[in-house]
Amino acid sequence: MADHVPPKLDVAQVRGDFPILASEMNGRPLVYLDNAASTQKPACVIDELARFLREDYANIHRGVYDLSMRASEAHDGARDRVRRFLNASAAREVIFTRNGTEGINLVAQSYVRPRARPGSKVVVSRMEHHANIVPWQMLGEATELGLEVVELTPEGELRLDELEAKIDDDTLLVSLPWVSNVLGTVNPVHRIVEMAHAKGVAVLLDACQAIQHLPVDVQEVGCDFLVFSGHKVYGPSGIGVLWGKAELLEAMPPYQGGGEMISSVSFERTTFADLPFKFEAGTPAIEAAPALARALDYVAGLGLDAIKAHEDAVLAYGTRALKQIKGLHLLGEPAHKSSVLSFVMDCAHPHDIATLVDLDGVAIRTGHHCAQPLIEKLGQPAAARASIGVYNTTDDIDALVASLQRVVGKLG
Repeated sequence: MADHVPPKLDVAQVRGDFPILASEMNGRPLVYLDNAASTQKPACVIDELARFLREDYANIHRGVYDLSMRASEAHDGARDRVRRFLNASAAREVIFTRNGTEGINLVAQSYVRPRARPGSKVVVSRMEHHANIVPWQMLGEATELGLEVVELTPEGELRLDELEAKIDDDTLLVSLPWVSNVLGTVNPVHRIVEMAHAKGVAVLLDACQAIQHLPVDVQEVGCDFLVFSGHKVYGPSGIGVLWGKAELLEAMPPYQGGGEMISSVSFERTTFADLPFKFEAGTPAIEAAPALARALDYVAGLGLDAIKAHEDAVLAYGTRALKQIKGLHLLGEPAHKSSVLSFVMDCAHPHDIATLVDLDGVAIRTGHHCAQPLIEKLGQPAAARASIGVYNTTDDIDALVASLQRVVGKLG
């Protein structure tokens, strides 16, 4: 049987879908390489936001008038679109949140907290975003929950033997990123889930850096919870998703209280709504839900296999090119990597690097990337990061390299 060859992206057409890419910054064409922080939005998502606000906006699920029912149908339809994108078994397993961070906090408060006891723990890794560190620390202050950290190899990969050893009878949850936002490491999530489930422990996957780059199928990977943010997958900010297995979500208490998430309220007693609504207190980001659905349609239309193949090619080109720059050091070179080039330079602090390349219209990130324990473990005060999206090309890498060469010329 012939090897599967993913379809090629028409990258010129893709770039034309994103109005902001026609902009200039400091008199130069914009080269946007900060996609791990937030992706730009295609015209179809921008148009859907505007259309919904012009034509269909009303509060949802309580109005019996036509406009409210139209808005409710769009919101419910967006939830089902997320279900299909994740290949979840039921729309009620899809909880709308503000972002991936809120999804992790929801699991912390509603799944882990009721089970926490002195000596119990959550297992994370050195590569975590702060969103998968701070909620567990806050919970630990209230419950004596422990945080067990799995270290990395020099290449930036999880030490799987250490992970397996740290999952024990006291472990309430294994919570790890699918893809590292600093190193680009693609973790072996199937193996991780298998390892945890063999010991009866649930797994939460932070897919904020995976959802836009590679196929995500929650039934196939077998995890128990998964979170992502809309703004990372070419959708609007202010909306994210927590997916969880229905049997787990059913048993969890509500995370917040208020309107929408109730069945009935009296001053003596409140009963809560069924899934997914018991976890969605208050008025949601009404206009963001259909825009997120449109973003997922856009990504699915391009094809995640094609997106991955394109981005992997740009990443490989960028890796080779950056290695040619004198005094530049890439951070992490795992065997399986996605979309991220983090680096430091001998001649300049990362903040100065980002400031200087911005003068050439090149947008990259700098700092600790909300992963301060990892950056400190790498022995760095900060790092520069170029991160690749579906619209980036080798021309963008060439522009970055030329600008970095100018940094070397000025400061080297």
